[in-house]
Amino acid sequence: MNAYSATEEARAFWLATPGRGELRRMSLAPPGPGEVLVRALASGISRGSEALVFRGGVPESQRQAMRCPFQEGDFPAPVKYGYASVGVVEAGVTALIGRRVFCLHPHQDRYVVPEAAAVPVPDAVPDRRAVLAANMETALNGFWDGAPLIGDRIAVVGAGTVGALMAALAARVPGTTVEIIDIDPGRGALAAALGCRFALPERATGEADLVIHASGSAAGLATALALAGFEATVLEMSWYGNAAVPAPLGETFHNRRLRLVASQVGEVAPARRAQRTRRQRLEQALDLLTDPVFDLLLTGECAFEALPQAMTQLASHPAGALCHVVRYG
Repeated sequence: MNAYSATEEARAFWLATPGRGELRRMSLAPPGPGEVLVRALASGISRGSEALVFRGGVPESQRQAMRCPFQEGDFPAPVKYGYASVGVVEAGVTALIGRRVFCLHPHQDRYVVPEAAAVPVPDAVPDRRAVLAANMETALNGFWDGAPLIGDRIAVVGAGTVGALMAALAARVPGTTVEIIDIDPGRGALAAALGCRFALPERATGEADLVIHASGSAAGLATALALAGFEATVLEMSWYGNAAVPAPLGETFHNRRLRLVASQVGEVAPARRAQRTRRQRLEQALDLLTDPVFDLLLTGECAFEALPQAMTQLASHPAGALCHVVRYG
């Protein structure tokens, strides 16, 4: 069916002021040539960046860089933000009608986007798991930046969503030993399911060839630097917003000849920039999600109508949360 009424409405989640979200109604224009109308099935809350946005923590210098596709408004607020939506195409480009797609779109129950922004979801990836695509894309880009080798000893500091995804990818490289380090002993079961070892910070193995830091804390960064072996790479995946973060670059940092490397998903990693577009990277991320083990990263769920309350809870009491799924009617 390709029928569409120009008077139809949609609802979207907006950060009204830092710390307070609300659902707002809006009118939808019909899809034009090369566009599709998507009805949302699920969306995912990327807790680290979205909680930072919810608290109003995006620094002024990074407000343009932090904008997401189809964002409306400006930081700190009011702003419509988010980038992990899965839905079904209801109108527009005929070839996509009835297909499930992933879109880097804020939390909204129906929306119109260009066809190029709607990436088909593989049949083997359920709606809920598909919301991890944005986080998997970040992990994949970090993997290209970190460039682990066969047989590497790899430490992952911080078992959040991105850290867990990167650990899972690293564990699939032949001969690697991957150890997840986290202050929560409850993450041990997740590490085992992903094919990794687990350790609390004070019991971590050390002398790693590659250290992936994804804890989002200064203490985690200090742990990551301490675990790096001679001429190792410490890959920084955390985003700190407007927080000042001390980096302990004294003691053994120089005589170990360590490399501290930043990774960020806004651009395709240099190692693959000549061979992959952003869309191809997202398609590959979706293909990686066919493994049902990644369902372990979906740790909460709420109805779209309850999203303002859920976001408040996630931003203020994040303990134990990985990816929170929002379901739509």
